[in-house]
Amino acid sequence: MPESEYHSLVNDVTMWDVAAERQVEITGNDAFKFVEYITSRDLSKLQIGQGKYALITDEDGGIINDAVLLRLQPDQFWISPGDSDVLLWLQGTAINSGMDVNVFEPDVSPLQIGGPKAHMLIEKLFDEDHKNVGFYRARETSLQGIPLVLGRTGWSGEISYELYLRDHKLGNKLWELVREAGLEFNIVPIAPNAIRSIEGGLLSYSSDMLREDSPFTIGLDRLVDTSQSIEFIGKAALKKIEEEGTKRKLVGVVIDGDPIKTPPEQFWPVKDNNVKIGHISRCIFSPRLNKNIGFANVPVELSHIDTTFSVVTPDGQKEATVCKWPWFPAETINKKT
Repeated sequence: MPESEYHSLVNDVTMWDVAAERQVEITGNDAFKFVEYITSRDLSKLQIGQGKYALITDEDGGIINDAVLLRLQPDQFWISPGDSDVLLWLQGTAINSGMDVNVFEPDVSPLQIGGPKAHMLIEKLFDEDHKNVGFYRARETSLQGIPLVLGRTGWSGEISYELYLRDHKLGNKLWELVREAGLEFNIVPIAPNAIRSIEGGLLSYSSDMLREDSPFTIGLDRLVDTSQSIEFIGKAALKKIEEEGTKRKLVGVVIDGDPIKTPPEQFWPVKDNNVKIGHISRCIFSPRLNKNIGFANVPVELSHIDTTFSVVTPDGQKEATVCKWPWFPAETINKKT
C-alpha cells in the first residue's frame, strides 16, 4: 500500500487529510514580537501572506518542534507543528513572557494536495487569481462557500498545496469537491509517505529529530541566526554550540540487505566495534534507487561520507554506509523558505 501511494504521489496527484495537525494561532499587539522570541530564525522580513519553515527551540537549544509559520495579518500568525504539545509549550511561554498575546487552537483543518499534477488541480478548483500562489505563500479565500486559506506548503516532497479549512463542519463537502475535481488527474487519498519523505530529506519530529537534538545536529543550521538582535529562546545555548561544534550529526545512510518494506517502529541500534553509538531513526526501500535508505544519528566523527557501521535490525545485523542526502530533493528544500 505505501508503495502504490508513493507511485501516485510521484506521478500524479494525491490528497491527504491532515486535520490531526492542529494549528496554533497567535494574535495580539505583541504577536510578531512573540513569534520572533520563540524561534531561532530571523523573521524580520516576514511579510503578510508569507510562510517560513522554522524551529521552536528551548533554553538549551533543543528542538521543541519544527513547524510551518504563516503570517496572515500584521498581528495574526498560524503555526503548523509536527507531533508534539506545541500549543501547551507556547501557552506557557506566553504566560511568562509579559507580552500582550493570545495563543489558542483555531478551527482549522488542513487538506494537503501533492504531486506533479497538483498545480493542475488547483487551477481547476480556483480562478486565475490563485494560479500563481508563490512558494511558501498563502492567501485567504473560499471554494463554493467554504472558507479556506490556500497555502503553497506541504510535507509530500512533491509540488504541494494545503487547503486550510476554517469550518470543520464543511470537511466532507471540501473532501468530495477536491476528490471529484481530481479524478481526471488520477487522484488518490494517501497517508504521509515514508518513502518520498526520506528520499527528499523531509525530517520527522520525534523520529529524525528529538528534544535533545539541536538544529546543528540535524543539519538545519540555516534556520538559526544568532547574529540577530532578538533574544530568542535558546540563543545563548545555540551560539555556544555554533562556536564549539556539535557532538552528534544526523546523516544519510544506505543499508545493505533485502528491501525494507516497513519503517522501524522503534529506533534500530547503530554499533561501531560492537558498541552502541547511535540509532537509525527512519529507513525504507526506495524503488527509484533500488536501495534501502534512511537516517542515522551518530557521533560527529562517524558522520563522514563512506563511513560504515553496523545496524541491528529485526532480521539481523546489517552494514550501513554514510552517504549524501537528500536522494531526490524535495521541492520544499529546493528553494529558500
